[in-house]
Amino acid sequence: MPRHVTLADGRSVEVECLSCTLTSGLITPTGGVIYESSNFHVHQDVAYPIKGLVILAAKRHFYCMDELKEEERFEYISLIHKIRQEQRARLGIEKVYYFNNEDTTHHFHLWMVPRYEWMYHFGNSVESLRPVLLHARSNMNDEDNMKSVIEGINILRDGLKGFVSNTR
Repeated sequence: MPRHVTLADGRSVEVECLSCTLTSGLITPTGGVIYESSNFHVHQDVAYPIKGLVILAAKRHFYCMDELKEEERFEYISLIHKIRQEQRARLGIEKVYYFNNEDTTHHFHLWMVPRYEWMYHFGNSVESLRPVLLHARSNMNDEDNMKSVIEGINILRDGLKGFVSNTR
């Protein structure tokens, strides 16, 4: 059943599955695609304007980790590893929370959320993730921060250019 979604940049769309719409290229995420292969799509949800936050989404529509096909499993792990290397090397991100939610309304995707010093005000555990994201969405949409977020997207895109996963 289609649902109405307002994107971070204010665009309003009606979609069956937002992730399918993004991974198929029908909608381009703000800041563009960071990396794309035949199985996966990497982008940032700028509704949560945190520099270096990455969403790794499957292109195929499914919900659970155990539904990954063999080829996808190898590429998935390789991509997580490469993205994390680039977050550390190019953006100086020392800590990341990985979040996958199988009861989502979208399909299979992993959030890679950097931990910055300002976030520790909300705690130092997974419980702090939601307040951090809500704070970023409500308080960090200013022009300077958005420029920094877009810069992070471009830096990660450059770091993933030419990446080929070690699939079997």
